[in-house]
Amino acid sequence: MVGVVFLLAGGLATGISQVAGAEPQPTISQVQARINVLTAEFNKAVEQYDEVVQQLGAAKARLAQVNKEMASDQDKYNAARVKVVQIADAAYEDSAATSLAGLLTSNDPAQVLAEASMVTQLTGERNLETQLFLDDAQQLGSVQAEQQRTEFGISELVQQRANTKNSIAKLLDSEKAELDTLTAQQQAAVQQNTIGGTGGSTAPESYPGPTGTEADAAVAYAYAQLGCPYVYGGTGPCVDGFDCSGLVMQAWAHAGVTIPRDTYEQWAALPHISASSIQPGDLLYYNGIGHVAMYVGDGYIIDAPEPGMDVEKIPMDTPWYADNFDGAARP
Repeated sequence: MVGVVFLLAGGLATGISQVAGAEPQPTISQVQARINVLTAEFNKAVEQYDEVVQQLGAAKARLAQVNKEMASDQDKYNAARVKVVQIADAAYEDSAATSLAGLLTSNDPAQVLAEASMVTQLTGERNLETQLFLDDAQQLGSVQAEQQRTEFGISELVQQRANTKNSIAKLLDSEKAELDTLTAQQQAAVQQNTIGGTGGSTAPESYPGPTGTEADAAVAYAYAQLGCPYVYGGTGPCVDGFDCSGLVMQAWAHAGVTIPRDTYEQWAALPHISASSIQPGDLLYYNGIGHVAMYVGDGYIIDAPEPGMDVEKIPMDTPWYADNFDGAARP
């Protein structure tokens, strides 16, 4: 009997020890705080992604132009080289001409420039043709170097884009893991106070305002995107989705006004206005300038909040937006 009591007591003690050592369930406020931190990191990562994608597009466009320039410069170099070889052939019938021909057939302008004195010597007094050839070699060498730099820059940007994409995926996984510690009811309570809130409308809605200004046209475009999916890096059309800065950029582009791609460049480039003077079409910035939405009048904004949500019309005093407002700008 004593042994049985001992065993029971020991088992009870073990059970108490296990409960005491278990991880405490996080409170709603703790999860809320962590979700808000993850949201800020996510917004920053997305804007960095947008910036890299924009730089990558510009670099690829520049490479195409450089390749076109290089093809033209290569043709000029080849034509000038033929003339210089002909001059040397006419002047020499010995090993000197053979040496020059060997040098010129290397197709390496850097090597030609390194041996410029030899080229000048072997072509005798035909200085004009020689100088033109050396100038063409210099130009071709420069554009070849620019091509290499541009290609290297593109490879660096591609890697940076991949790294940022991985960071975004990890942030989203972390947010999901945080929410998974809560019940469905608790998750709903948290989401009320996170980006997008729970009071937004994604139903198609026509813009009810005037249509006479650029701002009106931008707002009308934003209205037309209600219900389109959030996709980071997205600049539309609706089937391809939008992220926050992609939505407002395209809205203003539709109105004929060009603004920068990411929130940080927008905030740096656009005139700032006071919160008390905002008008439809103005851009409202949040969360350390990491997020942007468009004010559309009557106390509402249109926003592309985050993955899993659609472009929505939402009261601007929704808690997350009210708590994280940084300022406003007008294109």
